[in-house]
Amino acid sequence: MTVDSIKNGVVIDHITAGGGMEIYELLGLGSSNATVAIMKNVPSTKMGRKDIIKIDGDMAINLDVIGYVDPCATVNIIRDGVLVEKKSIDMPALLTDVIRCKNPRCITSTEQELAHVFKLTDRENRVYRCIYCETKGEAKRT
Repeated sequence: MTVDSIKNGVVIDHITAGGGMEIYELLGLGSSNATVAIMKNVPSTKMGRKDIIKIDGDMAINLDVIGYVDPCATVNIIRDGVLVEKKSIDMPALLTDVIRCKNPRCITSTEQELAHVFKLTDRENRVYRCIYCETKGEAKRT
């Protein structure tokens, strides 16, 4: 299968196989006007299998979302068909409005305008906890 190169945009590469759709959903790419290609289970000599997302068009990308889902992913910025920047991603210390607190007693349940903020509490196990009630963040994770 061949996917054309992009002129201006972003390529999210080295996504652990199966994580591409979660990144797609959390970034809100389904409602974007940009052309988006998602490649799943692409053969990789380094990883065995990986996912890749190509976004053809200028749009802001929330790197925290990518770091939350897969801190080993890379983000490549393409301008005029040339790679101009390659970013390594890490797990963010704080996640704001990426995931929602599931605790019905959390203040975020009653105060609708309050941001859902989660703090990284266990890097090894990739655990985030709500800063208001300490509830563990839940998401579909690879």
